[in-house]
Amino acid sequence: MTFAAALQSSLAASFEFWIADSGTRLEDAAERVLPGAEDAPTRLHQAMRYAVLNGGKRVRPLLVFAAGEVTEAEVDALDRAALAVEFVHAYSLVHDDMPCMDNDVLRRGKPTVHVEFDEATAMLAGDALQAEAFKVLADGGLPASQTAALIRELAHASSTEGMCGGQALDLAAVGSTPTIAELERMHRMKTGALLKAAVLMGALSGRASLLTECTREALARYGEAIGLAFQIVDDCLDVEASTAELGKTAGKDAKHRKPTYASLLGAPAARAWSLRLRAQALQAIDGLGSSAQRLRELADFIVCRKS
Repeated sequence: MTFAAALQSSLAASFEFWIADSGTRLEDAAERVLPGAEDAPTRLHQAMRYAVLNGGKRVRPLLVFAAGEVTEAEVDALDRAALAVEFVHAYSLVHDDMPCMDNDVLRRGKPTVHVEFDEATAMLAGDALQAEAFKVLADGGLPASQTAALIRELAHASSTEGMCGGQALDLAAVGSTPTIAELERMHRMKTGALLKAAVLMGALSGRASLLTECTREALARYGEAIGLAFQIVDDCLDVEASTAELGKTAGKDAKHRKPTYASLLGAPAARAWSLRLRAQALQAIDGLGSSAQRLRELADFIVCRKS
């Protein structure tokens, strides 16, 4: 079957089925790649698996899978890119939840890693998952230049110019009232950078000839818009949804005196901004045809979600 035929077959399935099927695919891949729960050091490996398996919306892997359709990426290459992004995301959540950061006790509907295990194990589990992310890319068997491009994208997104830097700005902003521009910069780094990287890594996993400069720019603009929209919606849900709906503690931003889009703009204005960003994201990939259909559906899913 040609890739075009396979794509048409995939698109014939409903978006809901695609999400469920992609989630199962990611879960199965993680089960295979993560160290076994009975392999020494067992407690560390159990904590790593606890942090990754059986939970979350898997938005970042979904973006990898969807963007990979644009460049006709092979399944194994996409699985590895998706795992790498999800491992970095999981490690960031483990560390963010610890007492030295947000001190949260609930994540993905279950006790956080430091509560279920202990603080030292949680710290090591996060460290190990970060290393595992780059290991899974390095061992992927792609050409060296392609592997290097994937590693570079993930490294920049998770560095001090991306996720880690954004988290530092977030911690420094507690109790303050930043400008909207300052808040936007923080969240484009803390949340948006990794979401954008997921899109680009999906595309980088495929055929280089299909990732033209024009296509890469379109995907980057999509990733930037949808990355910020994701955070704005998250801020709104923190004040609108319940703990049961979110699977994490609701209202914690206000409790910790964190500045958010909802607190600075009000939830209605913040929601309106997220809708404008969705429009920008969709406009960015307007010329990519049917291969970007899942990316379009994900834009709606991210902005219109209730949890």
